[in-house]
Amino acid sequence: MSHLSTIKVRGFHLDLYGHVNNARYLEFLEEARWNFLEDAGSLAWFMEHGYSLVISRIAIDYLRPATMGDELLIETTLAGLAARSGHIHQTIRRKDNRKVVVEADITFAVLHADQRGALNIDGEIACRLQSCQPEGGSR
Repeated sequence: MSHLSTIKVRGFHLDLYGHVNNARYLEFLEEARWNFLEDAGSLAWFMEHGYSLVISRIAIDYLRPATMGDELLIETTLAGLAARSGHIHQTIRRKDNRKVVVEADITFAVLHADQRGALNIDGEIACRLQSCQPEGGSR
């Protein structure tokens, strides 16, 4: 099950060639991950408990350009949980023709300011992350 977010490409997203700047895609992906947590009701819980989800790795493939006015669908899926890390897969597609623009695989850890290192992803933390897969969730 996946979560969908939508972003419309604006002029300030573009580079000198009229394409979305590569760094902007990272922002689009981040916005979609925040939506993913927020729409499931998990973002508030993580914040209340002082937990932070910190990205440790992003592998991104830029497959085709997006340009001014394109509407982009960002699909976010929790791909898996390990002992101290989680994995999210994200795909950005053009809304009009569903062609893939970007594919990204993200590795993250859960941290707490009062503890050293990555926390174990189990118990309530794991349940909250797994609940981020709402039925038909979109923004």
